Amino acid sequence: MTTPLLPSRQGRLIVDIIAGLLDIYLSRVINRLNEIVKVLTIIATIFMPLIFLVGVYGMNFASMPELKWRYGYYGGWAVIVRVASCIVLYFKKKKWI
Repeated sequence: MTTPLLPSRQGRLIVDIIAGLLDIYLSRVINRLNEIVKVLTIIATIFMPLIFLVGVYGMNFASMPELKWRYGYYGGWAVIVRVASCIVLYFKKKKWI
């Protein structure tokens, strides 16, 4: 003969309360994780084109005319800053940051 630990009605009520609390906790954890992933995605999206540009200019091909220009270095920086600024402004316009 088995004896229940709690009467069936009271036991179901406690199980439902605990399940509800667990759902609330998991929802908070998942929402926090989503915010962290959102920030990391924004940072990665800003830096990906910059890393590409730096990688291309870091190869130092002799056939790249901007490497021989007097203001080529500053022009490269201007392109990098412009790309990053455009991405940040786009994200602000979409209200993602």
